[in-house]
Amino acid sequence: MRMTFPSPLSQPGSADPPRISTAPQSAVSAAPPRSRRGGVALWIVAVLLVPLLALLVRYFTGFLGTAASFVGLVLAVIPFVIVWFAVRYIDRWEPEPRRLLVFAVAWGAIAAVAIALGVDLVITLFAGPQPPAFSSVIQAPIVEEVAKGLGVLLIFALARRAFDGPVDGIVYGALIGAGFALTENVQYFAISYLEGGPSQVASTFFLRAVLSPFAHVMFTSVTGFAFGLAARRGLRTGAALRYGVPGIIGAIVLHALWNGSATFFDFFELYAALQVPLFVLFLLGILALRREESRLTRARLGEYAAAGWFTPQEVDMLATAPGRRSALAWSRTLPGDRSTVMKGFIADATALAAARQRTLSGRDPHAPATERYLLERTTAARAALLRP
Repeated sequence: MRMTFPSPLSQPGSADPPRISTAPQSAVSAAPPRSRRGGVALWIVAVLLVPLLALLVRYFTGFLGTAASFVGLVLAVIPFVIVWFAVRYIDRWEPEPRRLLVFAVAWGAIAAVAIALGVDLVITLFAGPQPPAFSSVIQAPIVEEVAKGLGVLLIFALARRAFDGPVDGIVYGALIGAGFALTENVQYFAISYLEGGPSQVASTFFLRAVLSPFAHVMFTSVTGFAFGLAARRGLRTGAALRYGVPGIIGAIVLHALWNGSATFFDFFELYAALQVPLFVLFLLGILALRREESRLTRARLGEYAAAGWFTPQEVDMLATAPGRRSALAWSRTLPGDRSTVMKGFIADATALAAARQRTLSGRDPHAPATERYLLERTTAARAALLRP
């Protein structure tokens, strides 16, 4: 029999679902699956970012000076920290591996910026300085969003097991955008400090850190969302470009619209009339996707409950935010405060639902082994929670 799915976002493909084995009466031992090729490739890319970082540091200190660069860095960290915690809040339901979050920030802050500066240098050398309007509204959106989108593509291609759907894509895209904005803000704040002192720095900080800290985040999240749709459908990297390329184009359009509002129109009028509503729609979209993740968790864990691995009450608890909060509150009343065990139980059960989704899509050959491993962990965690 074929399964039905509550929405297109949760549709993994047309394959018949693999059977879930009945829960055993005694614990079984399963080893965690290991697939190192993608991880090694990402580490290689990360190591290659180190010389690029050195070049960027040299660029800032050489052209802007150490003092101005330091002022710019200190101020740029403030909106970045705000964005980091906001994205981590979005990522609470099924947290992504920290190493990939750090990689996303590093790609945006180092590689994407280096690519944008390099393209700007090449264009200047071969075609001369471009008109400010062209650079701001056409060149910058295209070059920067392609450079940032390449980071999303790398994570999709090399860390497929940690890229389960649209929310994951938004998280990775948002952090790449946040990293890019961090480095860009260092430059803007440093130049403002050199040209106009504290008053101009304050004006620039208000525009970039108060009014628009989520601009780059929102642009690149569109790219991440598109690749997330491809991940949910179990597509390989080449086929995923059918989603990713339109996503990058969407990010370019949003970026060009943002830059154009400052170049051709009254920025504050367009900001209130267009950019704020777009940001509100962005937030509402994230909330809708979070609810979709909750429904997906309930559906996948419900399959395990039918096989005896979970009780219906546990599924209800694990698939809702209020249920999780109640479970954590209850676990703190147990002897020795077992909230850490409960957090692990919730995290492993959520990861189990994601692994089941990957099994259904057929995109991860290691997913069945991951399921067995996580089933053992959740079984052990339940026993630890219920022991006298």
